[in-house]
Amino acid sequence: MHISEGVLSPAILGLGAVLTVGGTALGLRRLDYDRLMTVAILAAAFFVGSLVHIPIGPSSAHLILNGLLGAILGWAAFPAILVALMLQSVLFQYGGFTVLGVNAFNMAFPAVLCFLLLRPLLSRPGRIRTVAAFCCGALSVAGAGLLTALSLAQTDEGFLQAARLLFLAHVPVMIVEGIVTTLAVSFLSRIRPELLHFASNFEGETRA
Repeated sequence: MHISEGVLSPAILGLGAVLTVGGTALGLRRLDYDRLMTVAILAAAFFVGSLVHIPIGPSSAHLILNGLLGAILGWAAFPAILVALMLQSVLFQYGGFTVLGVNAFNMAFPAVLCFLLLRPLLSRPGRIRTVAAFCCGALSVAGAGLLTALSLAQTDEGFLQAARLLFLAHVPVMIVEGIVTTLAVSFLSRIRPELLHFASNFEGETRA
């Protein structure tokens, strides 16, 4: 879902940059620096996952993992995704610097939004957490696809058909992302629950 250089209008580019700066600043402000290693590992996972492309009809798709980052990192997903996208732009020419803000916002905002909406359910054990984790993974990709499509459509109506195809191509990815996020959250909740952003906050609120 990388939008290339020279595609979007200056207004969309400027709005994306401002929103990403705001989200990243908030993510850094709320980041517990004891969790920097977790943020780095998940940023690396996001970086690698986006490099493996699978052909789907006339288009191709790849794992995004933004929902996983949102579920585990919360607001820190913004700086993690921004850094990963910046490295992809520098090393592999995916996207570009002028569209970095738009691409980062399109992927990070749905992940953070899903985390905020599903956090009460993610904090509960058992089947409820499983369903919430799946929804977080799937809906984060859906949101990223929708925002990317809107970014293209708002720039030029000629991109509308391409935006629709882009969104439809990622429907199978939504299901896969939901499963991956569910498995990861389930595994970490058993093995290393302290790595889960919602788990550590929930435990702190319980003790208080």
